[in-house]
Amino acid sequence: MRAEEGGRGKRLVIKIGSSTLTTSESKIDYGYLAAVAAQIAEAKEAGWHPVVVTSAAIACGLERLGIEKRPHDMPSLQAAASVGQSALSTAYAEAFAAHGIVTSTVLLTRRDTADRQAYLHARDTFDRLLDLGVVPIVNENDTVSVEQIRFGDNDTLAALVACLVEADLMVILSDIEGLFDANPHFDPEAKLIGRVEAIGPEIMAVAGGAGTTVGSGGMITKIKAARVLMVAGIPMVVCNGRRAGAIVAAARGEDVGTRFVAAKKPHEITPKKLWIALGDAARGALVVDDGAKAALVGRGSSLLSVGVSAVEGRFGAGDVVDIKDASGHLFARGKAAFSCDEAALAIGRTRAELQGNRLLSSLADKPLVHRDELIVFE
Repeated sequence: MRAEEGGRGKRLVIKIGSSTLTTSESKIDYGYLAAVAAQIAEAKEAGWHPVVVTSAAIACGLERLGIEKRPHDMPSLQAAASVGQSALSTAYAEAFAAHGIVTSTVLLTRRDTADRQAYLHARDTFDRLLDLGVVPIVNENDTVSVEQIRFGDNDTLAALVACLVEADLMVILSDIEGLFDANPHFDPEAKLIGRVEAIGPEIMAVAGGAGTTVGSGGMITKIKAARVLMVAGIPMVVCNGRRAGAIVAAARGEDVGTRFVAAKKPHEITPKKLWIALGDAARGALVVDDGAKAALVGRGSSLLSVGVSAVEGRFGAGDVVDIKDASGHLFARGKAAFSCDEAALAIGRTRAELQGNRLLSSLADKPLVHRDELIVFE
């Protein structure tokens, strides 16, 4: 499990879900947390630079407040998160202190990463913390998060952090063994998929994507995170967090859970493109025809209006949009150069047709999504 890489050392992001870290809805499993800290200390001793992305601030707050039943109103949940984040940070600090390791707390919302400059500042902070030998403990800032600025799940947050720190591996400690070829909760014949080298519609369907009833329970957000990490060249492992030594085994490259690793890096990925993929939520979507998809995937082209067949949602120029094929499969994401209203008028028209239309002529000389602001997942 040696992790030297020049003077930098390899970087390891570990995401721990609430269901893995708690014994019930409102009880933190401190014994388990101590065991995780011991594993991470072992990985650190071997040269890895770990970052932990955690959930359970609300659960920890409910425990401290003596509230047995999880409330549903936002002020109560945010109040619990406020109390719980302090308690959770203390619990991590104490668990790691037993191994002589200093931790820090980093709380993020999409508002902190949707702005490109703020995203870069966050990256610089992580770099300095890791240089100092600190283990950052990252969570969504549930005390101030509202729907518009939420990541929505810590799988997405963990993938963002992995890209920020240019991780060499991300491990998701879950309450499931990994990705199965059917839902193991309902199908006793379901088999664990040990390795995934490409994410297409069939993998999304097995994970519980749109239009399927097969979903393997809690996997869809993990698959979406893996889709971006595979393009970035960052392997990801999903495994049962209660398995003894799971973090160390994953770091050694042993067979544990499901490992997502691209067979080849499909396109050159810049930090800006990774920010487009994860930093901000998509405001809408563009549906493209087969010819446009082939150009984007096969040639790394920009997306022209003529190749777009439909516009979904409300978005402005400069907003992030998803790009789907005719079947609804999301295969790319980028920054729209036009607003949704302009795009709706321009789609399906050639450059000559746009030039000949006095209302649309200003759109003729630029693509709807430029290749430098487009990330393709295939």
